[in-house]
Amino acid sequence: MAKIKALVVDDSAFMRKLVSDFLSEHSAIEVIGTARNGEDALKKWKSLKPDVITLDVEMPVLNGLEVLKRIMKEQPIPVVMLSSTTKEGADTTLQAIQAGAVDFVAKPSGAISVDLHKVKLELIEKVLSASKANLSKLGATNEHKRIVPLENDRDRTITTEKKLPNKRFFSGNQREANSKNIVCIGTSTGGPRALQQVLPLLPKEFDAPILVVQHMPAGFTKSLANRLDSLSEITVKEAEDGELIQKGIAYIAPGGWHLEVKSVGTSLAISLSQSAPRNGHRPSVDVLFESMGRIKNFTKVAVLMTGMGTDGTKGLIEMKKNGYVRAIAESQETSIVFGMPKSAIATNMVDEVMNVENIADSIMKYI
Repeated sequence: MAKIKALVVDDSAFMRKLVSDFLSEHSAIEVIGTARNGEDALKKWKSLKPDVITLDVEMPVLNGLEVLKRIMKEQPIPVVMLSSTTKEGADTTLQAIQAGAVDFVAKPSGAISVDLHKVKLELIEKVLSASKANLSKLGATNEHKRIVPLENDRDRTITTEKKLPNKRFFSGNQREANSKNIVCIGTSTGGPRALQQVLPLLPKEFDAPILVVQHMPAGFTKSLANRLDSLSEITVKEAEDGELIQKGIAYIAPGGWHLEVKSVGTSLAISLSQSAPRNGHRPSVDVLFESMGRIKNFTKVAVLMTGMGTDGTKGLIEMKKNGYVRAIAESQETSIVFGMPKSAIATNMVDEVMNVENIADSIMKYI
C-alpha cells in the first residue's frame, strides 16, 4: 500500500524537524520534503506533488493563508494548518478553513515549543484523515445569504439524498402535542464550513435553541461563534455555564469543555464540565446527545455532519430511546470526511440523509 506523501512547511527549522519526525514515525506516512517559507512551499508543492501539506499559519514572505489560497485556486489538495492559540491565530485559522484547509492543529504554547509533543497523536491522526478528504469540497466556500426554499421544493431530494425508514421504534418516540423544540448538531473535520452552510440559512425567529458540538480546542470556538454570528440571522455565541437556553440562539460548546443540558424548573440550562474526554474528544457529541436523552417533553432534532470517527452514534441511540427524535445525517457527497455521518446511518436510526446545503431546510420541517 502506497504511503501518504507529506510536505512540512514551517519557518522554524526546529518545528520542521519536530513535525517531520512525528509524522515519519507512522508507517503509513512518508515526509517527502520540507519548506522554510511560503515561496519555498509553493515551489516544493509543484515539484514534489505531496498528498498532504502541513502548513504553518504565521510565516514570512508569504504567510500560510496566502499559500493556501494559491494552492486551492490552482489545484486543491488536503492541507492541515498549524496555528498558535492567540486570538489572531484563531481568526486566521478559521479564514484558512474557509479558504479550503481540511483541518488544523493548535500549537500549545507558541511557534517554537517542545509542547508540540502533546499533540503528536492529533497531528498524525489529522494528516491520515486529511489524506482521505473529499477533494471536490475543498474549494473556498462563498458567504451565505439566507435562501427561503419554495414550499413545493421542501421534499425535493437529489441523487444521494434520501429519507430512510426508521427500522427501530421506541415506546417514547411519539411527538407530544405541547412539546417544545430543540436542535443538537455534532460535527468535526470540515465542520466549520458545514456549519456556515446551515446556521446562516435559519430564520431570525427560529422556534428552538440550537446546541452545537464542534471538535475544536480551547481558544478557537469563540472565534468560530463570532464568525458564524456575523453571517447569521439567529444569534450564535460560545456557550456559558449556567445560562438558560433560548429560542433563536445557537450555543457553541467551548473548546476543552463538554456541553450538557440540565432542567431548571420549566427551562433548560447549559452545563459545562471538564470530565474525561470521550472518543478522544472534549467536547464530545455523545456527551451532548446523551444529556438530551434525559430531557423530557421536548421535540428533538439531532444532526450529524462531516467528521472522522464515530462520535455521536452512541448518543443518538440514547436519544432515540427517550422521546420524539428526528435525526439528519450529512450525505457522503458533501461531507469532507464521511466518518461520523456514516456511523450514525449504520444504526438505522437516521431519518434523512441530506446534502449540507439542504440540512437547514430539513431542520425547519421538524420545528
